[in-house]
Amino acid sequence: MLVNLADILAIAEQNNMAVAAFNSPSLESVRAAIDAAEQLGYPVIIDHAQGHESVVPLDVIGPVMVELAERSSATVCIHLDHCEDLSYLRRALEIGFSGAMFDGSMLPYEENVANSRRAAEMCAGFGCGLECELGSMGARESGAGHEEENEATAGLEAVHTDPDQAAEFVASTGLDALACSFGTVHGLYKGEPKLAFDVLEAIRARVDVPLVMHGGSGVGDDDYHRAINAGIRKINYYTYGAKYAGEAAFDRARALRETSEEAPVYWHDLTTAAYESLRSTYEQVMTVFANGAKPLA
Repeated sequence: MLVNLADILAIAEQNNMAVAAFNSPSLESVRAAIDAAEQLGYPVIIDHAQGHESVVPLDVIGPVMVELAERSSATVCIHLDHCEDLSYLRRALEIGFSGAMFDGSMLPYEENVANSRRAAEMCAGFGCGLECELGSMGARESGAGHEEENEATAGLEAVHTDPDQAAEFVASTGLDALACSFGTVHGLYKGEPKLAFDVLEAIRARVDVPLVMHGGSGVGDDDYHRAINAGIRKINYYTYGAKYAGEAAFDRARALRETSEEAPVYWHDLTTAAYESLRSTYEQVMTVFANGAKPLA
């Protein structure tokens, strides 16, 4: 069942849980997310990131995502992640996406507000929920799922979201969810994440919309639960799941070759291994993010 971002986050709010949002740049990852949600009975958000356009185009994967969500018995939101171009957002809306994130966090504040307000107006016309970002997590997530530094982000330090500015931002834009920066980063962690829960709690005290955590891979279960109890209702998860799936595909190929150096390694053997790994990871992640809530379906 395809649902709006605001509606799925209302379910999370009611149950003091976070909905897992999985970036899914392949059919295997989309299937794994939906199958895990159906198996466990928890809602799920499936993302297509603009940064993955070179991996799989929106016009190719988007209709598949929407169709599978509509056919599913699970509660599913199909979400556009880290969209920086309003024209790209328009394409996702016309395909049928029920959630979208406009990311103007790299822009000057006033420009971020103006573009986020335009995005809200666009989404409202399609019954689509809107997430926006304030603050910065440093390096951006690339299409390959690892930290990327380019001309715009080279040397950029993470900047925590200012709680007072967050309240002004929410009031000025009409968004449905706020992605905030409080110590997580995109990509593989180079050390232990240090989360500023005081910042998160201060933001929660000043805004009345669900909060979103990006850079969710690599965070410990206790910190996930603490963040959820402080108001996080959506957690994006991609990098480590993709890493484990890649390792599973590699191991499957190596195991096949160990039987004979001439043994064929077929593509479907590798995609099956990746799907199985993704589904197992997603089931574990969704259970943690449920924060003790019972299955909802």
